[in-house]
Amino acid sequence: MSRTLPLLLATLCWAGLAAPSAAEGRLDKIRATGQISLGFPDASPPFGFLDQNAKPVGYSLEICEHVAQKLKAVLGMNKLEVRHVPVMSATRIPLINNGTIDLECGTASNLPERHKLVSFAPTTFVAQVVLVAKKDTPVDVDDIASFRGKAISAQAGGETQRVATRINVRDKLDIQVMPAKDTAEVFLLVETGRAAGAINDDALAHATVAGAKRPADYKIGTKGLEFAPYGILEPKDDAAFKAAVDKAVVELIQDGTVARLYGKYFEQPIPPKGINLELPMSDVLRRALANPTDSGDEGAYR
Repeated sequence: MSRTLPLLLATLCWAGLAAPSAAEGRLDKIRATGQISLGFPDASPPFGFLDQNAKPVGYSLEICEHVAQKLKAVLGMNKLEVRHVPVMSATRIPLINNGTIDLECGTASNLPERHKLVSFAPTTFVAQVVLVAKKDTPVDVDDIASFRGKAISAQAGGETQRVATRINVRDKLDIQVMPAKDTAEVFLLVETGRAAGAINDDALAHATVAGAKRPADYKIGTKGLEFAPYGILEPKDDAAFKAAVDKAVVELIQDGTVARLYGKYFEQPIPPKGINLELPMSDVLRRALANPTDSGDEGAYR
């Protein structure tokens, strides 16, 4: 991780950095530098996290690592250094746009409004936004209205925060939406009683509960508030780079690599605690993989 430290420090001044020029696309940059930088969330299992040796791993990150090797072959490079850069929901888009990272490999929901800022690779996961709470908390995790007047934690800058805020305003629920820096902190606010519940994507909710000290103490909603297709983030307006990355992702879908990685991270024990989400692939994800799409339209996944 020491190699990523200078890049991580660079996030402190991202606003003052210039994005790569239009004349130099990401493929040119990667070829010239011999490096590709992959952004990843370091506390969002099973998508991106650190194993027992502090090595970056995860479903989304490993897909990106396979993409990097395919780009290496396309560019005819003998060697390609893959750098891992920790990011958060609030920093991932700025870091893509200023060139600090080339791809973001985590839990970015493919939303139509985000297409104004970034591009997305074909969808590789479709989540449902759900609620989580302790079993002894008098709320119904399938009914957000039962949290009226209470606090719900959500990842700052993420789609789940926007979902909670939108419903809260629309239904006048007087819910306090508490922002947290990452998935681990979202759950910590519930675990310590500072929030009555949390809102998160279902896979992240299952992962954090499975990794808790007493998993049986928690309840997870089964009624999704909305769909959230995930895709690897790409820089906007770099057609050649997007085409190369998208082609690589589709090849990984078609040759079974993505399905194999799904089994590895969602249906088998994962480090560092050996938890098993036991979360079979959903029908909606199977359909998305059978017909790869980078659409942000929820209707494309029904």
